[in-house]
This record gives sequence, structure tokens and C-alpha cells, in this order.
Amino acid sequence: MQKNDTIELLRETNSGIKMGIDSIDELLPKVKSERFRHILEECRSTHQRLGTRSHKLLSEYGEETAGPNPIAKGMSWLKTNIKMAAEPTDPTAADLITDGCNMGVKSLNGYINKCRDADPEAVSLAKQLIRSEEKLCADVREFLR
Repeated sequence: MQKNDTIELLRETNSGIKMGIDSIDELLPKVKSERFRHILEECRSTHQRLGTRSHKLLSEYGEETAGPNPIAKGMSWLKTNIKMAAEPTDPTAADLITDGCNMGVKSLNGYINKCRDADPEAVSLAKQLIRSEEKLCADVREFLR
């Protein structure tokens, strides 16, 4: 059971990392504040480091990484582009980032609770991603209006 829980948690963590990177990449060209851009780039770097680790752990279990759910990814892309087209401001981008972080934190905590027999290293990686998402959410608060 531990292997199945570990793989499930690692896949969800990896998917969340990819979703976060995709969202940041989508918003970066639209962000006007240099400070906001730096915050996003710093988070993307952390996500990339965590992604490398999740990929390595999945490989150790003989598993491949998978991308985010295509429907979730499409809905995120649509929401981002509609909101940014209607109001292309840093507060709009901060709002989108905050929503994404909150959804990611909620989802990952649910998977940690669900996958109780997961390897401690997989749980630690998921918690590192949660902390990164919470930090990003806190860091962009100054741009909310």
C-alpha cells in the first residue's frame, strides 16, 4: 500500500508543480511591476527545483511524470486569459495567483491526508510545495486591490 500511496502523492505533487509553473509562465509577460515579476520568477525557480526532485522520486518507483489534468489546465488558461484581457493589471494577476495557490494548497493537503501510507520523503516534498505556494500567496498580497 505504501508504494501506491507514494506514487499517487508524487504524481499529484508533480502535477501541481507543473500547473504552478505553467500559470507563472502565463502571467509573467503580463506583470508590470518588477518586484512582482521577481517574486514570480523566484517561485518558478523553487517549483522547478521541486519538480526535478519529484521526477527523480517517481523514476525511482519506475513511474513517469504526468502533466496536469487537461481540463483543469484548460480552465486555468481560459480564466487567466479572460480576466487578464478584461483587466490587464497586476492586481488581477495577484488575484489569479492567490486563487491558484489556494486551490493547490487545498488539493495537496487533501492528498497528504488521503495517502497516509506514502513515503515520508514524498510527504516532505508535497509539504515543501505547499509552503512555496503559501509563501507566493503571502508575497503577492501587496498587489491585491
